[in-house]
Amino acid sequence: MVTALFKVVLMGDGSVGKTSLRRTYMGEGFRANYMITIGADFAVKKMSLEGGHDVSIQIWDLAGQEHFKSVRSTFYKGAQGALAVYSTVERGSYDNLMSWVDECWTNAGKKIPIVLVANKTDLREQFKDNPVMQQTIVTTEEGQNLANKIASNGVHTSFIETSAKTGENVEAAFLELAIKILEAGGLA
Repeated sequence: MVTALFKVVLMGDGSVGKTSLRRTYMGEGFRANYMITIGADFAVKKMSLEGGHDVSIQIWDLAGQEHFKSVRSTFYKGAQGALAVYSTVERGSYDNLMSWVDECWTNAGKKIPIVLVANKTDLREQFKDNPVMQQTIVTTEEGQNLANKIASNGVHTSFIETSAKTGENVEAAFLELAIKILEAGGLA
């Protein structure tokens, strides 16, 4: 059986939990301390999909800080899908996401499938009763609306809420992206 290799990018503002999602998915465990990604980091993991498709996911975890924008462009080349990540408790990261999607599609040279990931659901629950933090919280409905906006470009798009800390839906996010890549003709 042939194993396909899917190159995917993890993109979004700094500190939204991209590296934590990757580490949790790879079984490396969650770390509460924040460490900036310099340029990009990557990992590979194999998975079996329904229908007998064995795929290896090559995950490129892109630095979210603005000053890494010029080096990020090269990491999009050849990408077949993207996890576009924002924090459910950092409205600015949500507001910036369409810029990330545009950057991705421009540098990948095509509109690749996107799974919109609302990360840090554990913090949203924790902050919901805090009047100051309520202003920065992004709701599930807002996330779904953004996913619908991305999908309106004719792109295979999904929306999922995750917590890298608890592991909630982390595996599901990567699985969903692999399925979207397949739907878009990823094995062709």
